[in-house]
Amino acid sequence: MAATRQNLQERTLRTMGPDSLAGQAPTGDNRGFVQVSTLPMGEQDHQGPRAVVEHAGTTFTIVGTAHVSKASADEVSELIRSGDYDAVALELCDSRYQNLADPDRMAKMDLFEVLRNGQAGMVAAHLAMGAFQQRVADQSGIEPGAEMKAALHEAESAGLPVTMIDRDIGTTLRRVWRGVSWWQRMQLGSGLFASLLTRETVSPESIEQLKEGDVLESTFAEFAEQSEQLYRPLISERDRYMALRLMESMAGKGYNNVLVVIGAGHLKGLSGHLEGEPAADPVSERESLEQVPPSGRFLRYLPWVVAALVIAGFVIGFSRDTELGVKLVSEWFLINGALSALGSAIALAHPLTIVATFLAAPLTSLNPTVGAGFVAAGVELLLRRPKVADFSNLRHDVIEVRGWWRNRVARTLLIFILSSVGSAAGTYIAGFRIFDQLVGG
Repeated sequence: MAATRQNLQERTLRTMGPDSLAGQAPTGDNRGFVQVSTLPMGEQDHQGPRAVVEHAGTTFTIVGTAHVSKASADEVSELIRSGDYDAVALELCDSRYQNLADPDRMAKMDLFEVLRNGQAGMVAAHLAMGAFQQRVADQSGIEPGAEMKAALHEAESAGLPVTMIDRDIGTTLRRVWRGVSWWQRMQLGSGLFASLLTRETVSPESIEQLKEGDVLESTFAEFAEQSEQLYRPLISERDRYMALRLMESMAGKGYNNVLVVIGAGHLKGLSGHLEGEPAADPVSERESLEQVPPSGRFLRYLPWVVAALVIAGFVIGFSRDTELGVKLVSEWFLINGALSALGSAIALAHPLTIVATFLAAPLTSLNPTVGAGFVAAGVELLLRRPKVADFSNLRHDVIEVRGWWRNRVARTLLIFILSSVGSAAGTYIAGFRIFDQLVGG
């Protein structure tokens, strides 16, 4: 898989103009063709890698950009100003487009709804990746995604329609999460959390990876190189998805020349899909790539099974000896409550929140419909409601480690996550204690 990623980074596609096509064998259809260039970005007369593919009567000029490059932003601006294109397609999803158009959009979220809908982890992941992106911008002096902003601005000025062709980032993250083992999930989560705690500058290698792909790919690049389960939803599925979006919304729809702006790492895959056989039903195939695989039946029922076993342990304990039953219940409350409360304390929750977490965790662990993290975060919101400034400064505060504890919005998310982790750990530790004492007794 590392070789696959290396090929994506080292082999690029460059535009072949009409004169360059002379002498080439005709393809016999309108799918077009591309030529591979092994010149690295920046050594092609200051022109980024490109591919020209004709599909269903529409010519797509696909520009592979470096996401941390002023030259790429300038090149995109010049191409749109040339007047050669009647539409623009961007490697953005609607949510990322909204974030570019309204950088303070996250400041308008309803935090309680986020918690109630179980989206706290997803929002925290977005913030973590945004913090990494801002660190890159501060270090390099160039904000990642500048070429997308330039494309949006120039297309609006020229009155050109713009289509967002990438899959929703939330869907991609969920497909990544559901497609890997629990051990890989732990690696991903710990790696993302560790990136928040480091004070080191972003390595030159990470910046180079960000030039080839977006912040999502750069965050998980090391894991994707080693895992087909990660590589597929993160890279190859998105290549196919973007091709299907172009086939569905632009090919044969009255557009003659469309400028497609994507990261250089997606250029080979996207152009290959457009050059290949047309999709029989682009809409249905695209919708299938938007579906999030259901969690395994075992994982879905596991919390209920654990709760049933714990309650059965209490019953068996009391049936043997009242003192044993009381001891089992006491240890359950102490271990589960203490570890969950410890998570809240690490997140610097309000003292009353810590107490509420200690009392609630042993009960919520026996009722999987309500999590300890939801109770802890809910109490924290009641006691220390975030101020307008906390929402306004959220994107900037999370760049620094201490900002996650200083900002009330970010701290509430930490309380939710850490108390949930503590409760989960407490559930299994206390559960094994109950089992050990029943069997040993």
